[in-house]
Amino acid sequence: MFSHIMVGANDVDASRKFYDAVLGTLGIPAAITDEKGRLFYLSPSGVFAVTKPINDAPASPANGGTIGFTVADPATVNAWHAAGIANGGTTCEDPPGVRESSMGKMYLAYLRDPSGNKICAFHRMG
Repeated sequence: MFSHIMVGANDVDASRKFYDAVLGTLGIPAAITDEKGRLFYLSPSGVFAVTKPINDAPASPANGGTIGFTVADPATVNAWHAAGIANGGTTCEDPPGVRESSMGKMYLAYLRDPSGNKICAFHRMG
């Protein structure tokens, strides 16, 4: 459904450190930087990008927005979360763990990146 997702950042270097670490736990290579200083993380299923806003206004996170990354297993969710905390992210919501809802059982964790964007590592349990 999506070709790419792009988030704004006030400090692209801090975002690179953070996303290289958390996305690296998912097997995604370090960012490619284009001529405008934007970061691009390429995967077989799409592109995740980080940029300073093109209108020169400060970046701000979407209120109520979350970007979820599909993760292979609970151990990788935990590694993702730990890498995020160690590289400038902050934990938010409940600690990593099992959640149950009408959509089934899942194992997930939430982080805020250095610019405040909310991201999630999501593993659907069988």
